[in-house]
Amino acid sequence: MSKRAWVFPGQGSQTVGMLKDLAVNHPQVEETFSRASKVLGYDLWDVVQNDSAQTLGQTQVTQPALLAASYAIFQVLKAQDASLPHYLAGHSLGEYSALVCAGVLTFEDGIKLVEARGQFMQQAVPKGVGAMYAIIGLEDAKVIQACAQAESDSQQVVSAVNFNSPGQVVIAGNAQATEKAAELCKAAGAKRALPLSVSVPSHCALMKPAAEKLATLFDSIAFNAPTIPVVNNVDVAIENSPQAIKSALLRQLYSPVRWTETVQKLVSLDVNQLHEIGPGKVLTGLIKRIDKSLSCDAVNNPETVSVIR
Repeated sequence: MSKRAWVFPGQGSQTVGMLKDLAVNHPQVEETFSRASKVLGYDLWDVVQNDSAQTLGQTQVTQPALLAASYAIFQVLKAQDASLPHYLAGHSLGEYSALVCAGVLTFEDGIKLVEARGQFMQQAVPKGVGAMYAIIGLEDAKVIQACAQAESDSQQVVSAVNFNSPGQVVIAGNAQATEKAAELCKAAGAKRALPLSVSVPSHCALMKPAAEKLATLFDSIAFNAPTIPVVNNVDVAIENSPQAIKSALLRQLYSPVRWTETVQKLVSLDVNQLHEIGPGKVLTGLIKRIDKSLSCDAVNNPETVSVIR
C-alpha cells in the first residue's frame, strides 16, 4: 500500500518575507508566530517579514523562525482537514518541527528548545573558528577519507556531517582543517567544494559542549510518545520512547544527518509520496536526486496548501 510522509527543512531554507502570501487568507500563520513571539520576547513575525537576511541568518533566530514557519503550515493544513501523513521526518533542525507536529513536544517548548539550541551552538564555536563546505560530485567514502586525513594532519576536527543525496555531502569542523579537507576532496575528484555561509559548524564533534547544555534543558521539558511516527536523523530509526527520542536529539547535534538513508528508510516503509512542509524546496530537490520514482513537492504557499487533502 502506498503511503505518505511529510518532511521538514532545516537551516538554509529561511528567507525574509517567507509565508507572507500564505498569511493573507490563513490566520493560523500569524497566530502561530504570535505564540512563538510570546516565548521569545520579541516579534518574530516582524523579524521574518521586515528585518535583514543577516538578522534572520543568526542561528538563534533562524531556528525558531523555521520551526514556526513549518508548524504554521501544519496548522493551515489541519484547519482545512488535510489527511495526516503516515510518517514524518526532518532535516537537522527540521526534526524538531517533525516532533512538534507529532505531539512529542508542545509548540512553545519546541520554540524554547530551538532558540536555546541555536545559542548553545554559537557559544560552543565562536564565529570564524568553524567552517562548513558542500562537496559535490564525490563518493561518500572518499569524502570521509579526505576528512580523516585532514583531521590527522591538522590535529583539528573535521568530518562529513550531512549526507544529503548521492554526490552531495557537507563537511564541517575547525576552519583550517575543513578547508584542507575540501582541498583533498577536490584533489580526489570532487566537482566542487563550496564554502557555506553559516555561523556554526553543525553536526561535528565541536558541538558536544552544546549537547551537554541542551541535555540539562531537556530535563525541564516534557517529551511525549509521538502520535505520528518520526524517522530520526542520527539512527535512521523510529522511536516511541521519550527517553530514546531525547537521546537521538542530543546525539544529532554532533553526529551526521543521514538524509539519503532517511529517504531510503521511508521508501522501505512503502512511502511513495512526500510533501516538504516549510519554506523553500531544498528537501524536494534532494529527494528527487535520491530516488527519481518518488513524488515530492514543496508546500508553503496558497496554491500548494490547497491541493493537500
